[in-house]
Parts: sequence; structure tokens; C-alpha cells
Amino acid sequence: MNRYAEMLVLVRAVKDGSFSGAARNLGCTPSAVSKAIARIEDRLGVLLFSRTHRAITLTREGEAFYAAALEAIAAVESADAAITGGLIPEDTLRVRAMPIFAQAALAPHVPEFCRRHPRLKLEVHLRIDPGHVLDDGMDVAIQVGQLKDSSLVARRFTSTRWIICAAPAYLAAHGTLEAPEDLARHACLNFIPSIAASTWLVREAEPIKVPSRVVANQASMLMELARTGLGIVRLTELQVADDLAAGRLVELFPEQQCVEEDPIFAVYESRRHLSPRVRTFLDFLDETFSEPPWRHWRKTARNAPKP
Repeated sequence: MNRYAEMLVLVRAVKDGSFSGAARNLGCTPSAVSKAIARIEDRLGVLLFSRTHRAITLTREGEAFYAAALEAIAAVESADAAITGGLIPEDTLRVRAMPIFAQAALAPHVPEFCRRHPRLKLEVHLRIDPGHVLDDGMDVAIQVGQLKDSSLVARRFTSTRWIICAAPAYLAAHGTLEAPEDLARHACLNFIPSIAASTWLVREAEPIKVPSRVVANQASMLMELARTGLGIVRLTELQVADDLAAGRLVELFPEQQCVEEDPIFAVYESRRHLSPRVRTFLDFLDETFSEPPWRHWRKTARNAPKP
């Protein structure tokens, strides 16, 4: 293994927080990772990691070498780009995304991204579980709403608002709603209580705890149930825009809907040591979503006729 490959192993181990995590992402064994790190340490005559049975942490010497390794890797990638005309070399981009965004917004544009970068493999993980968003070797995480981890770089590339709506079949069976207060006498479809979006917001009013007939932890499930006419739902505009435009769903009391938009961020580790694959993906997000495509429905009829 050459020194460049050893640096890649070390950087991966730091990002994943363990030799076993690095091994999974590099397609080798934990023993191979450990031996690569040991070779660097033997060559330099210093310990780069403090090892315990649960975790690894960089020593002071390790922190200095890690920073230098990032610089060296970036230099090699820049040299490659100078010869290949900026083409991304064979590589894997790992993206963690909330299912609601990945399925409704990102997926339609993935073919164009792949067409532009045929040598780049895209690995998308759909997850809503808490924890460090860049665990398991993720390069970029897409988050809807405000962020909690200030140690990461967050690049806002678009936004979306939440819309309370229902299918015409539900309104025909149960009557229309004139104001948010009417929600108390209707069946609502909601997120499980541990998800922040389970509390509904409307303009100039206190947050609403709605009576929930069915709860789920995935927006796609709530969407399908709303389409059947089972109840009223509150989902992001990026997910319901097409249904609103086509009249499959109807926005309720539009003058009292909350107009504030939740930011959507691309989260990554370092602004200084940005790999070509990450930089390319961030630029693609900016280009694709600078004018959010889900706002198209606002330019057409606001709603289908109410029953």
C-alpha cells in the first residue's frame, strides 16, 4: 500500500470514528486498516491514535498529520482534475437524505446528475433516525429544518413550507373547514409524537395539537392515506405540489396557512478540504433547486373547486 492509500485509510478512519467503520466503507478488513495505520506510525515514530476498546481519538501528532493528509489528498485530486478537464474520477458519493426530500425532490433529478458524471457512483441512504448525520461514511446529508450540530458546515440551497390539506373525497364526506379551529372536529393524519412536525403551525396562532386518527413516522405513508380520503394531513409543499396542482389534494384555509419556510441544508464536514465529488454535488443542488420546482402549483389555480 502506497503512502497516498495509507492517508486515505487514515482519513476514512477519522471520519468514521473506528477502524471497523473505515473497513466497511473501504471494502477491506479492520485488520488491514489497523496495519495501514501502524505502518504510518512506525514510519513517523509517533502514535496517531489513542485507542480504547470502544473508540479511537487522534493524538496531537495525529491531528497534525490528519490536517496534512487532507491537504495532500486535495492536492492529488486537483492534479487529477487538471489533466481530466475537471471530470470526476471513479469514486463513490454517499448521501444521507430525509425520505421526504429524496423521493419527492431529489430522485427526479438524479438521472441528470448521473448523466453529467458517468464515472461517479451515487449511494443514497434514506434515514430519519437521530444521531450524527455523517455517520457510516456519509459525504453529505440533506436536512429539512433547523440544524442542531454546529460542528458541521451547513449550506442552505433551498426551502419549503408546510401545507395543511385534504382530498376532495374527505371534504365531500365530512364538510369543508373555514379556520384552523375546525381541525378539532376532524380526523387528522399525523407524524408520531416524537417527530417535531407532529405539531401543526398556522399563521399568527399558537401551535396546534391535532386529534390524530392515524400516525406514522414516514411522510410517504401519510401522503398515501390522505389521497384515499382518510383524513387531513400537513406535509411539505415539495411533496404535495403536484397533487395540489392536479386537484387530488386541496389546501385548507389558505389565508391562515403558515407562510414561513423551513430551510433545506446540505451538511458536510469541511469547507476547506472539499473533495471534487462533494463540491460537484453541492453545485448541482444549488443549480437544481435555486428556484424550487415545487412552487409551480402556485402559478396555476390555487385549489381544485371545493365540494
